[in-house]
Amino acid sequence: MSSAFANVKTIAKRELAGYFSSPVAYVFIVIFLLLSGFFTFMVGGFFERGEASLVSFFMWHPWFYLFLVPAVGMRLWAEERRVGTLELLLTMPVTAWQAIVGKFVASWLFLGLALGLTFPLVITVNYLGSPDNGVILAGYLGSLLMAGSYLAISCLTSALTRNQVVSFIIAVVLCLFLILAGFPPVTNLLARWSVTLVELVASFSFITHFEGFQKGVLDSRDVIFFLSVIGFSLFTTGVILRGHRAG
Repeated sequence: MSSAFANVKTIAKRELAGYFSSPVAYVFIVIFLLLSGFFTFMVGGFFERGEASLVSFFMWHPWFYLFLVPAVGMRLWAEERRVGTLELLLTMPVTAWQAIVGKFVASWLFLGLALGLTFPLVITVNYLGSPDNGVILAGYLGSLLMAGSYLAISCLTSALTRNQVVSFIIAVVLCLFLILAGFPPVTNLLARWSVTLVELVASFSFITHFEGFQKGVLDSRDVIFFLSVIGFSLFTTGVILRGHRAG
């Protein structure tokens, strides 16, 4: 167990260092922070709402992550396959599962860092009023879990191809489906046929399960949904990688 943890930790540290060895990480963080600030205050109607909350901040996260997270995850395995280091990595005394978890944890920590750097928004809303910080904390937790789900899907698509652009496009399409499944215009359209169909489709939506966190409600079903998406995607990634090794 200790050696497995050490292997995961080593891979995670290597992967995390790899992000900050290039300008990509800094560009991503700057873009995310600029988008967060602009959409919260200018587009989301922060001041027009007349309430001390970060609703106008969290409501955009499913859409921010749609493009930003696949951009982070597209290189995880596609780059290893492109430069031919995937076979080398899988022949080391490291199991495929340890490599997958190590890479995923590093990328998730990076996304968590970017999310954590939005703390000035929390300070601002506390300066302007008296918000329910429990609701804000729940929103951050939900956002982190949702980012992890996007990332796990991107990890899966990255294992499918050696082309990072193809991985990015497939991840965006899959994540877009999981957003639109609970998007009001889509659910309203489906409601014309069957309410049961709406509930079934919406149960697979990121938006549906993120809404509770935005309201400060920690529902175990929402937590289990995001963790299930992460677990299933990483498991499928392992199956794909073992297929490459066998081939």
